[in-house]
Amino acid sequence: MEYIYDIIRIPVMEMGKNGTLPDFFQYAFVINALICSLFVGPILGGIGTMVVAKRMAFFSQAVGQAALTGVAIGIILGESYTAPYISLFGFCILFGLVMNYTRNRTHMSSDTVIGVFLSISLAVGACVLLYVTSKVNMHVLDNILFGSILTVNNTDINVLAVISLFCVAVCIPLFNKILLASFNPSLAHVRGINVKFIDYLFIFMITIITVASLKIVGAVLVEALFIIPAAAARNISKSMRGFFFYSIIFATCSCILGIIIPMQYEIPVPSGGAIIIIAATFFAATALLRTALPSFREASI
Repeated sequence: MEYIYDIIRIPVMEMGKNGTLPDFFQYAFVINALICSLFVGPILGGIGTMVVAKRMAFFSQAVGQAALTGVAIGIILGESYTAPYISLFGFCILFGLVMNYTRNRTHMSSDTVIGVFLSISLAVGACVLLYVTSKVNMHVLDNILFGSILTVNNTDINVLAVISLFCVAVCIPLFNKILLASFNPSLAHVRGINVKFIDYLFIFMITIITVASLKIVGAVLVEALFIIPAAAARNISKSMRGFFFYSIIFATCSCILGIIIPMQYEIPVPSGGAIIIIAATFFAATALLRTALPSFREASI
């Protein structure tokens, strides 16, 4: 996989050195971040449409916050503090599936169950982090919270690429079933769709892509990249196809511009924060369009 990345990195870095592109393109970490953005943007944008449809915005935030506990557990177990992926994926997947199981068995509202699990996760994480601070620099946790392009390496790109390909392989053949189960579970059940299986599969996908995106967007902000591009797309979409593709476009452009603009103008902000600010700009623009133009006010998605 590294060879494939070098095919992209080396020519771009050369163009950065000779002045064809802005000089920050000569640094490998910038190219790594842009490669990650080309995975993160389309996946979070596409899945975000279904997150909005299923009203599960709070769930992705809970998984992102749970990642802190997963990182702390991994450090205690001896994993590398820069890439504790075994504990991250293990804890977050268990967290997401148990939370969904509890919601289905108790029939409590989603926000109540998610709030309970989020509180428990944060409490456990706060206790464990006190022990972890004696072993690692707390700035490592800042990277997890808010994202950092400086820490993205080939391993992070490989993990993100594998997760993205998995999500695409699952979503393309099952997209209509997931969508129907999101909008009308009763009709989906009548049509022979295993709604519970689809639900758990969707929870699994949200969880793994959230964890894989932490280095770029950060645990605090990854939920926003699920929601804001999809909300912006909903402002101007008149069909489900438009909703889906506009969301992908907004999310991908937010990721790319959120990395390039701070580098271009030397603005000292985390990549995650910059990405979400750009996404919020798209939302504000589409909200104004919907308010000002009658054709957009008729959008019904």
